[in-house]
Amino acid sequence: MPLAVIPWFELPSFSLGPFTVQSFGILSAIGILVAVQLAAKGARELGKDPQVILDFSVAGVLTGVLFGHLVHLLFYHREELQEPLRILKFWEGLSSMGGLLGGILAAVVWFTRKKVRFADYSDAFALGIAPGWGIARVGCFTVHDHPGIHSSFFLAVNWNDGGGPRHDLGFYEAIFLFAMGALLWTLHRRGVLRGRLLALLALLYGVTRFLLDFLRARPGEVPYADGRQWGLTFAQWFCFLLVAGGVRGLLRNRPPAAASPGRRSAASAAG
Repeated sequence: MPLAVIPWFELPSFSLGPFTVQSFGILSAIGILVAVQLAAKGARELGKDPQVILDFSVAGVLTGVLFGHLVHLLFYHREELQEPLRILKFWEGLSSMGGLLGGILAAVVWFTRKKVRFADYSDAFALGIAPGWGIARVGCFTVHDHPGIHSSFFLAVNWNDGGGPRHDLGFYEAIFLFAMGALLWTLHRRGVLRGRLLALLALLYGVTRFLLDFLRARPGEVPYADGRQWGLTFAQWFCFLLVAGGVRGLLRNRPPAAASPGRRSAASAAG
């Protein structure tokens, strides 16, 4: 099997009281800050109040962390529930899809209570989420917490288990998310798909993540592999909702089709 182009590496961590600070946590925090700032920038460029984004971010992040931890425990690593106190250690184990679920629920409640139309800010959220999430996925790559199956692909990582190169799904997702972010900002600058960028992101990420998760190592292949439910990961099941929501949003928010000259004449005559 050909050697992968990316050698195995480990970044140092350090202790801060009872917490162990790793590159994943640092890059995830940076990703959140970047996402919020880019979303606020997007809102400003769309003529909306960026303070709405900043105010919501607190509730969104806290709820995202809570649900991210619960999904990690309930759907990926139930064995950790044998130690009941693990449920309180929210910094140990987070699911990105669980975090997304928490963020969605927080948005439903927060925007409803504040009586602010979420649709007015959906494009802004899309512009922030993709690149911010990409940075967080770089954090996953630096700690190699999403090992994949063995592969001779040139972007695989020479795993330290002696078994040869494996896909590193954190790295792959980062690449796709940065590409999605670049696409969304390009469409935004050109005024294309206005009001539908979040739906487009949901569709693109849902399809991408669903396919990428088939490359993940299964339980028994590597230590601490992600669990499955009926053959699919929690993320893959959630992707069905993302894709459905994305398609619905793209179709529902389409601008009305321009009437043909003949139809316009008939309408004018009827008027």
